[in-house]
Amino acid sequence: MSEQIHDFRERLEFSHEAEDLPLWREVYERAFPTMVSMTSHRADGWWQRAGIDRTIMLASSKVIRVDEKVRGRCARTGIVYEDILLEHISNDARCVPGWVCKPLLADYIAYAIAPLGRCYLLPVEQLQSAWRRHGEQWRATHGDRSAANVGYRTVSTPVPVRVLFGAIGACLRVAFAPVEL
Repeated sequence: MSEQIHDFRERLEFSHEAEDLPLWREVYERAFPTMVSMTSHRADGWWQRAGIDRTIMLASSKVIRVDEKVRGRCARTGIVYEDILLEHISNDARCVPGWVCKPLLADYIAYAIAPLGRCYLLPVEQLQSAWRRHGEQWRATHGDRSAANVGYRTVSTPVPVRVLFGAIGACLRVAFAPVEL
């Protein structure tokens, strides 16, 4: 069986179609109860180059920047995956780091698994910190998955949700030398 080659334009079109799914409004209204608006940044420009697909405006005027990922069934097998695929190499031919390890302006990665009706909001700073601490171990334990594109490969590691969230949670608890007051 030959390997499927992904076409950037087709993947971009899929991404734009997924951007219009009603699941995003439902996710953001539940995750951010004071949300007053959400704005899509589909057009090529500064927002897209910064990796921001959508901004969420809260009643306090706080703006939350989100990079959206949507996952469905594996085209070949029909399996619905319940892990989170962490992209650590975006383009192997040019040595471009993936979103789990490159600098991002997004506050969250919204990782939706559409057939499961589940979206994981991954805080970028803690996600990337967890990757720095555990990435090599996760790669050794869970392996890498690569996707062929025209002229390059994208490489990701599937990490079980409970493992990833345990590592993210650990990044939110910081030990320091005790201080007597």
